[in-house]
Amino acid sequence: MWNRRGWCRFCASALIGSGLSVARAQVTPAPTVRTVAARLVVAVDNKTAFCYLPLTIAERLGYFKSEGLDVQIREFADPGQSVQAVIAGNAHMYSGSYSSTISLQARGQSFQSFVLQGRAPQIVLGVSQNTMRHYRQLRDLRGKKIGIMGHGSGSHRVARLLLTRVKLSDQEVQYISLPTAEMAIEAFHLRQIDAICYTDPVITALEQGGALRVVADTRTVRGNAEVFGGPMPAGSLIASTEFIGSYPRLSQSMADAMVHALKWLQTAGPSDIIKAVPESYFQDDRALYLAAFSRAREAWAPDGVMPDKGPDTAARVLAQFDNTDTLKRLQLERTFTNEFALKAKAKYRA
Repeated sequence: MWNRRGWCRFCASALIGSGLSVARAQVTPAPTVRTVAARLVVAVDNKTAFCYLPLTIAERLGYFKSEGLDVQIREFADPGQSVQAVIAGNAHMYSGSYSSTISLQARGQSFQSFVLQGRAPQIVLGVSQNTMRHYRQLRDLRGKKIGIMGHGSGSHRVARLLLTRVKLSDQEVQYISLPTAEMAIEAFHLRQIDAICYTDPVITALEQGGALRVVADTRTVRGNAEVFGGPMPAGSLIASTEFIGSYPRLSQSMADAMVHALKWLQTAGPSDIIKAVPESYFQDDRALYLAAFSRAREAWAPDGVMPDKGPDTAARVLAQFDNTDTLKRLQLERTFTNEFALKAKAKYRA
């Protein structure tokens, strides 16, 4: 159970995790878009992740087809490969972190988010009810072991962000990399870690067992603002500005389908999810998946529109992990467009 690579990993990197390293590795400019095949290819590193569920819903409920699109969703091993697939011309767009558009612009690549899928990264920090029974504040984590999804991942950075605010340095805690859900749950139950910064369904599973006390939760709009100081946009549908400018009708059709899916998710019940989501996503535990879905519902954008202060928040958080002055000189208004999402919102009254 929970042994698939994809259950959680990208939701963690959907905060801020991969964009900078990917952009630094790429120095070749995006290729000129010459033709668009009948089939649009969307790259994603993990189709099953909660933060990209709108993509699956649009596919499974036929929303792409109803907009006259033939969409193929291709999975890649990691977020960096998804971005590279678009840069190399092997995909037309990718489903990834909005923050990656900022990082890419900093390295000379021009990409835009044109549909926001998630308005929160769905990362949670919690402490063990066993080893930290007397927990009172974040400074109590001094000298403790914190489980994360990987060094440099979104979960790692959220933990660092929170601890920095209480003046705890990386040297005052020990981060333990737990790349799979099974490893995370086992380490927690065996008391090998005192706290965990992770995504669902791991967090929901630990909550249900009464072993976890949540202290920071970005599955909700309020919790997201408390952690980041404002709205923190997460998963997005992203394409090069050249593609969007050359193919506005195709871009609008994709936006229409995705906003349709986002609207559906706002009112979908358990039976709707069971019918729409592939059985493999449940990993032999429907009840846990549905419970995690219920906790994550607020994290999806209701209409695909980027919130006013979202880009500023993302840039401010990114700047805390980048020592260069490049981010200060960026034109954030070029990293996203609401043109297509607003039209789709009006069309579907989202």
